[in-house]
Amino acid sequence: MGGARDVAGGHPRSDRRERVTLDAQEPARATAWVATALAFVRALPRTWQVAVGVSSVALAAACLIRFGLNGRAVVGAVFAAVLVLLSAIDLDCRLIPNVIVLPATAALLVAQISLYPHHALEWVLASFLAALVLFLPLLVVPTGMGMGDVKLAALLGAVLGQSVALAILIGVFAGGLFSLALLIRGGMSARKTAFAYGPFLALGGLVVLLLGGH
Repeated sequence: MGGARDVAGGHPRSDRRERVTLDAQEPARATAWVATALAFVRALPRTWQVAVGVSSVALAAACLIRFGLNGRAVVGAVFAAVLVLLSAIDLDCRLIPNVIVLPATAALLVAQISLYPHHALEWVLASFLAALVLFLPLLVVPTGMGMGDVKLAALLGAVLGQSVALAILIGVFAGGLFSLALLIRGGMSARKTAFAYGPFLALGGLVVLLLGGH
């Protein structure tokens, strides 16, 4: 069950693919990268776009209360906004786009190292190991989580450091509860039901960001 599908540019499912492709056609590669990311946002239903915006503002305020007016609050606000956006896209399209998760991971990792250079090794190792922890099971159960979830774990590690372990545990536990609910509702036939796992990992990341960690 679960798993976000991963593709090089990150194309949404067929009913949105044409709209995203048309929006993303730009001459310059850098411009095309940004345009593709924006296309995923525009491809979301209007009500979802509003929900993402409102949630991001609310989480930014929560980060300001949690950390005060400093760089950590800015990193937390951006991190939270990215998690909300990726969750919405994953729920809508069943994928986590490279054009969003990879630049976000790189930018936030650089920001973390700039703010806390004495924790640089922790941020880098946490990002790598978190991705590795989710990648290894794919070698055994390829139908489980997808590569998009692996890259999302790297993002979590880059911001949460060693606390990413708790975030992943929360995400896996929440996803497990959802799987159990599907089985109870649909019986054994629901074992092969696919669902987006990214939102559960994002939930774990937000809980740790606002209630614990660095």
